[in-house]
Amino acid sequence: MNIPTVLALPFPAQGHVNPMMTFSQKLVENGCKVIFVNTDFVHKRVVRSMVEQQDHSLDDSSSLLKLVSIPDGLGPDDDRNDQAKLCEAIPSSMPEALEELIEDIIHLKGENNRISFIVADLCMAWALDVGNKFGIKGAVLCPASSTLFTLMYNIPKLINDGIIDSDYELTLTKEKRIRISPSMPEMDTEDFFWLNMGHPLTGKKVLKYLEHCTRNLHLTEWWLCNTTHELEPGTLSFVPKILPIGPLLRSHTKSMGQFWEEDLSCMSWLDQQPHGSVLYVAFGSFTLFDQNQFNELALGLNLTNRPFLWVVREDNKLEYPNEFLGSKGKIVGWAPQQKVLNHPAIACFVTHCGWNSIMEGLSNGIPFLCWPYFADQLHNKTHLCDELKVGLGFDKDKNGLVSRKVFKMKVEQFFNDENIKSRSMGLKEKVMNNIAKGGPSYENLDRIVKCIKE
Repeated sequence: MNIPTVLALPFPAQGHVNPMMTFSQKLVENGCKVIFVNTDFVHKRVVRSMVEQQDHSLDDSSSLLKLVSIPDGLGPDDDRNDQAKLCEAIPSSMPEALEELIEDIIHLKGENNRISFIVADLCMAWALDVGNKFGIKGAVLCPASSTLFTLMYNIPKLINDGIIDSDYELTLTKEKRIRISPSMPEMDTEDFFWLNMGHPLTGKKVLKYLEHCTRNLHLTEWWLCNTTHELEPGTLSFVPKILPIGPLLRSHTKSMGQFWEEDLSCMSWLDQQPHGSVLYVAFGSFTLFDQNQFNELALGLNLTNRPFLWVVREDNKLEYPNEFLGSKGKIVGWAPQQKVLNHPAIACFVTHCGWNSIMEGLSNGIPFLCWPYFADQLHNKTHLCDELKVGLGFDKDKNGLVSRKVFKMKVEQFFNDENIKSRSMGLKEKVMNNIAKGGPSYENLDRIVKCIKE
């Protein structure tokens, strides 16, 4: 029997590569081959972290999951964290590079191994047009919330309704809070993701690129999203075309697609901590603190007098304050997050509110202390705290800092709140039922696999 080959194309950022890799592993488990296409820059990082992990499983070209790469259009010294630069470079060079890759695969493999299907990140949806040229059908996968998906899709409507102007600025005549649809919760317009990306020009360039991506959505019937009905009922009833397939969780013990080597020593450290005692502190792959905020966080962890596991990325250039003891905690450069959150010692997750982190936390019944950094994370925080009621936010002082005292106070507030833990456990059960056999996400995954195999 011929095994169908799927081309998977994530946006080149850790929070996009992870869910696409998990989805790809699910396709492999369901009898597909996957060619996983990263940018050259990301590919090198992923392979390096796997070699450091002594994981050579992908060196075998007969493996059902093969990693390949194409250029992103940026120069060797360009900053890949510069979202504006990246979003300008991608459409000018990557579609052509993807076309060449597909042609090479077809010529190399012949008719027996043609590409059956493309799964593109929502932020790479132009790939559907490339696939179309070869008669290859496809799907988009949104690694963020369905609310973000809906917001992106409705940009023309927001302009039409006079909520934003054609330059993506908020108009002064409109309400501060809006509903995209009567079934959806209110959104604070100041939380629109493109208004929270540092420089205003960055947000505009990113949004212009994303609008270009959403113009290709008509090329597929399959709009997949890492979410569940319980988490976003109003949004999913407003846009029934979005199919929830979440939570996307690795069934593999092997961790693939990481930009940094995971420090597994934290697992044996967690084994030595009392149940429900540890603060897990991790801000994803993008968040940058200045020295003052870093100091306040470190000294805030001191003040709590509780065990903590703190992820301080290897690219961190900041100094620990002299008074920082750190004796009750463990600091790692990168953690096996899904395993960490599944550990009984974890009490709560101090998070930047990235959607992957939220899905992993919810899947383990872990409540959140919410400290968003940029983009959609501000709205995600509101959703966790106000809608789902499984998170508490931090208040910043007049200098925009979360002080050590506020940090300690929020941690104490969390440990004194019995209800937040029980709500989290209740939500865990509902969320996990989705991926159990016969659950909605399980069935939606089954549907897409059947479509690919046809």
